[in-house]
Amino acid sequence: MFSTSTKAAWWLATFFSVLVTAEMPTQTEAEPEFLQALENHTVTLGRDVHFTCVVNHLSNYRVAWIKSDSKAILAIHTNMVALNPRLSVTYNNHNTWKLRVSNVQPNDSGTYMCQVNTDPMKSQMGHLSVVIPPDIVDSATEGSSAQEGGSIRLTCTATGLPTPAVLWRRQNNKPIVFRHDGGREKKVVETYRGESLELSHVQRNDMGTYYCIASNGVPPTVSRRYQVEVHFIPQVKVTNQLVGAPLGSDVELQCYIEASPKAMNSWSREDALLSDKLAENPKLRVKEAIVNEYSLWMNLTIKSLALSDYGTYVCASVNALGKMESQVSLHRLELSMNGFGAEEPMVSGAAWQRARSSPTGTRPAASHAQYHHLTRELPPQIYALVIALLRYLTF
Repeated sequence: MFSTSTKAAWWLATFFSVLVTAEMPTQTEAEPEFLQALENHTVTLGRDVHFTCVVNHLSNYRVAWIKSDSKAILAIHTNMVALNPRLSVTYNNHNTWKLRVSNVQPNDSGTYMCQVNTDPMKSQMGHLSVVIPPDIVDSATEGSSAQEGGSIRLTCTATGLPTPAVLWRRQNNKPIVFRHDGGREKKVVETYRGESLELSHVQRNDMGTYYCIASNGVPPTVSRRYQVEVHFIPQVKVTNQLVGAPLGSDVELQCYIEASPKAMNSWSREDALLSDKLAENPKLRVKEAIVNEYSLWMNLTIKSLALSDYGTYVCASVNALGKMESQVSLHRLELSMNGFGAEEPMVSGAAWQRARSSPTGTRPAASHAQYHHLTRELPPQIYALVIALLRYLTF
């Protein structure tokens, strides 16, 4: 197992050891024997570990510690031979020797031997494996943003022992979408394995947080977040392009916006930004509600409508790629006293003309009055349509 020079060095060290105090035992004495096997250890980088060697009937023989792969003698009895301050040997003055390795490093991995200098030599071996928790190396990604339809490549390099596996996952378990052939074919997965994640023909719903997770069975598992941005010209859509409301009422104009990169959003009227007037005119209030990374609702509330509040309102969004806007026409919905003894919206058209030319005292049938009672709590726009229908049926 060992070369002649190694054996000679071993015996020479033993001979000059201060611990050699007696002659070799006679043939009639009991031979040394190991009472238990040498352990195998798997230890995390930086921790301490020790091997325990228990030998009975040692007599005047000596115990040596050797690193088998390098054939280096580490210690003889309690005398250290290796010049490594992280190695030490202890003896309980009976039959137990311990080799301690402090602050283990990767090069400490290997096979360790507890050997007795009998002829032939007796020995037993134990293996030390040093493992290293995963770590993600800082690496610049090859672009975490692209215009819609472009490509994005995320790179995550992990180190550790054993070699870590790298897993990609989106926040909130959103799907990872792979598109091919001009974006027409796609594959949807929840996770993806590999150091590089390539997304082609990206769409705005690919935006968000992506996690690189590295694990190798050695705790702790580590992760890093990557933010993916897909840029596009703003898109603006109002819920209703025509809104009617009576004087003195409150009205809310709703606007849905999608934009990336972040846009400047505003409501305006006659080239005046309403956001600039909020402090001066408390009746106007703009409220934004975030939907996701690239979309939001921006609603304008106008309180206690006055005649000057009617007109065209513009919801606009502008970013580095362009500008988009959409308009809402706010018109007056008039109320008048009707034959039911309550206010109702005035409705123009043929039905109203017939009502004006009908004989005085003409009233809807009782069933229509019942419908009126049931619809009084409807929104003004719907209420007006219902009343117009009732009038048409009546006249």
